[in-house]
Amino acid sequence: MLKILPGMWWTAVIILLLFNVAAMPWIRMQRVSADDAPPRAAPPETAEPSYPDLAANDEPLPRVNGPRVVGATPGREFIYRIPATGAPPLTYTVTDLPAGLTFDATTGIIRGKLEKAGTTSVAVTVRNRQGTARATLRIVAGNNKLALTPPMGWNSWNVWGTKVSDEKIRAAAEALERTGLAACGYRYVCVDDGWQGRRTPDGAMQPNERFPDMKALGDALHAKGFLFGMYTSPGPFTCGRYVGSWRHEEADAQLYARWGVDYLKHDWCSYEGIARQKTPEALQQPYAVMRAALDKTDRDMIYAICQYGLGEVWTWARTPTVGGNLWRTTGDIEDTWESVSSIGFRHSPLAGFAGPGGWNDPDMLVVGVVGWGEQTRRTRLTPDEQITHMTLWALLAAPLMLGCDLTQLDEFTRRLLTNPEVIAIDQDELGRAATRRDAANDGTEVWARPLADGCLAVGLFNRGDAMQTVTAYWKDLGIRGRRTVRDVWQRRDVGSFDERFAALIPPHGARLIVVGASRPVRPQPVKPAKVVSPPSPGLR
Repeated sequence: MLKILPGMWWTAVIILLLFNVAAMPWIRMQRVSADDAPPRAAPPETAEPSYPDLAANDEPLPRVNGPRVVGATPGREFIYRIPATGAPPLTYTVTDLPAGLTFDATTGIIRGKLEKAGTTSVAVTVRNRQGTARATLRIVAGNNKLALTPPMGWNSWNVWGTKVSDEKIRAAAEALERTGLAACGYRYVCVDDGWQGRRTPDGAMQPNERFPDMKALGDALHAKGFLFGMYTSPGPFTCGRYVGSWRHEEADAQLYARWGVDYLKHDWCSYEGIARQKTPEALQQPYAVMRAALDKTDRDMIYAICQYGLGEVWTWARTPTVGGNLWRTTGDIEDTWESVSSIGFRHSPLAGFAGPGGWNDPDMLVVGVVGWGEQTRRTRLTPDEQITHMTLWALLAAPLMLGCDLTQLDEFTRRLLTNPEVIAIDQDELGRAATRRDAANDGTEVWARPLADGCLAVGLFNRGDAMQTVTAYWKDLGIRGRRTVRDVWQRRDVGSFDERFAALIPPHGARLIVVGASRPVRPQPVKPAKVVSPPSPGLR
């Protein structure tokens, strides 16, 4: 045995050396992920950890959600469903309604026709057995007072494509209620391409067999407090090769008004063959024609200009002759990181063109179950990419138009879409879109937008392929001093910070925070938290 022991000792030494060599790449990887941060980043030990999950949004206490301001034209139909969450049953009370409007205390729906121009502050109270929530809603009556905040709702295209039907639209509206999305402010239900049939000999447009009665559909949506969206094209054909509105704009606009349409998407498509010269006049002309037709109706309709950013549409879409309330800034979005990233992060130079009444539109949200036809599937975006998608759209003050199958809404997607603090940022009545405040070669970026209460909404993004520390420096945000920080996706106060805030962000991920307004604060201790893994790919 004495002769064997030395051999065993050397064997142990060799095994230990081999183990250390094998472990070195892993050790190197850990050092890279910790030390290879941007030169200006805070030390990793001061950074907040990455997200373990999204906060739940189903508190029993009542809460009033959605925008705090809404506008309409006097003498035209007004429908507004107060978005409120909390354990049912909820009861609603409003005071100081402007003349011409009535209120249903059971459903929380305000409707009627405003009698005169002006702004009215309406006190809203929502109660249940757990408590009471109060808010002030400003109702603005006047000309060109639509879309004072970005529209929120659902559109059929990204899930059903041209296979849309009356049944699917009604199912989406029911799902908006059942899932709690309507209670969070999603109120437009939009029929996209594929509803059209043929024109009668006198030129009247008829829906196809999948839509037996468009007015009845609109009435059903209005009864629930939803608003009705419609789609057409300035060309002879739509993108799906259905009949467009070319040379029938006035007749179509009057038809939409009779159906009770509240939102019209006007999609360039086959007009490409008519406007062969892409001069500013040629690009604007078809949208000015439909604008004039809409103005001859007796109905308010949000006007969504869809022509993919041609001719820098953001520079002219709000002119009186065009009168757009939102305008697509890019081509169609796809459910890939390349598409979402390339579209969303190009909007910093366009921020100044957005504001109450008119919004940059980077296209619909591609989260949840999508499909563009009869076959549906889960989005190809990872959970972290979906968080980035929603974070960036909220910061951009973009329309939040869902494009998924709401009847298959999973819990992750529901939490993603119903966070009231994220929605409040998107719907902030100041209407200032975010701009890029800092960017590094490693793909990390910091964006921020001012809010009406004096706070800043700040997004920390990691467009890279490895976990990285992203730091928001106060001097890049135009602020100074000690500020409170609230984590919006986690819905928790993180603490107070001086000069900067840092967070570990997973690949293609984001952190959304609200930095408090300038005021004396008492530093709050921050409990140490463990570094956790990003959400599981199994949630896809």
